[in-house]
Amino acid sequence: MIQTYSIKQKTGQFLHILIPILITQIALSAITFFDTNMSGKYGTSDLAGVAIGTSLWFPIQTGLSGILMGMTPIVSHLVGSRKNKDVAYQVTQGIWLSLLVSVLVLVIGGFALNPVLNFMNLEPHVRDIAFRFLCAISVGVIPLFGYTVVRSCIDALGQTRVSMLITLIALPVNVGLNYLLIFGKLGFPRLGGVGAGVASAITYWVIFGISLLIVYRYEPFKSLQLFRRFYAMSLQSFKELLKIGVPIGFSIFFESAVFSAVTLLMSRFDTVTIAAHQAAINFASTLYMIPLSISMSLTILVGFESGSGRLRDARQYGILGISSAAVLSLATALVLLFAGNHVAGLYSDEPEVIALIQHFLIYAIFFQISDAIATPTQGVLRGYKDVNPAFIICFAAYWVIGLPTGYFLATYTDLGAYGYWIGLITGLAIGAILLLSRLVKVQRRYAFLKSKSV
Repeated sequence: MIQTYSIKQKTGQFLHILIPILITQIALSAITFFDTNMSGKYGTSDLAGVAIGTSLWFPIQTGLSGILMGMTPIVSHLVGSRKNKDVAYQVTQGIWLSLLVSVLVLVIGGFALNPVLNFMNLEPHVRDIAFRFLCAISVGVIPLFGYTVVRSCIDALGQTRVSMLITLIALPVNVGLNYLLIFGKLGFPRLGGVGAGVASAITYWVIFGISLLIVYRYEPFKSLQLFRRFYAMSLQSFKELLKIGVPIGFSIFFESAVFSAVTLLMSRFDTVTIAAHQAAINFASTLYMIPLSISMSLTILVGFESGSGRLRDARQYGILGISSAAVLSLATALVLLFAGNHVAGLYSDEPEVIALIQHFLIYAIFFQISDAIATPTQGVLRGYKDVNPAFIICFAAYWVIGLPTGYFLATYTDLGAYGYWIGLITGLAIGAILLLSRLVKVQRRYAFLKSKSV
């Protein structure tokens, strides 16, 4: 990354960082998309089982990965302040933390999985698929969290194209394994939805291995001496990473978990409704990769500029990113509005399921517009290392307002399953307004502090 002096230069650097991240995120989302899509083609029960399994795993994965993503602003600030020699130590501490997090997830999951599934009123076949899907994907927990740390370092250096290439290699691996393991092709066992879990676990190991090879052998990572020296665990370094990462992780967790909570609450509806809801959420999550990628880009750019003391440039990047996300959200809204039937047909061949998916996608139009404001705003705040208020805002908006509103509408009105989606829309809209207000306050505070230091 370099210092920029005009809006044109900033736009160029923003796109240089953004486009590879966007391709990477879409490819990662495509892994989940193909898991869901191909399981749905195998059978509605398999789609529902994978939906339940994903709903339990996804918020845990994203929340804990979010904690480890605290590495991004740490490294970007080190690079911005020209302390490159400290990067290797911090990344190694991140790897140690990822290993501890992985072991914790596996231990807790081993004790909690059966009780959680037993608590849900699932059809026996759906419950069995969900259980075996989660057992299969657990094999890839350690490399997934390790890759999150390595990728955060890669992206913080502005080398987002490297992350893109790693993911583009992984995508055909995952799709190919899905084909072999879900449908039992070329002599492989026919595992149905469970095969999607096995394929994802193998894919996680592949991307982790490739990322380690690249940062160890190729520039600009090689000059940072990553993984060339042993560093013992440091509780002080864990504290620094957790101070930034925990609020980020919880913010991501509260947003992703509210969608999973809705899916779990929908277990009282029939299998067709669960499957249709999950298909609509899956496609909406794919569209969400646009504001999420912009958010990740802004964390890197704003972190670099604020670490260098260039607050005006940091503010300009924030405006550029948030306005871009807002415009793109309107374009994706048109896709959902006019191509909903075609989108629904990607997930199922059953007319009843397709019709229900299409209805859910109409509601998805509204909350993805709110996401276009809230998510990039969080990215800017992370670049300023202002993470605690965003965590509180997300919790209040999604869990204190959004989910209870959805539960009330779904339970005590005639809206049924649609009531949950209205609750999601309400929570996301309120969250977007509050986060934007917080950003304005932070930028004014930074400007005041700089004026006093001059």
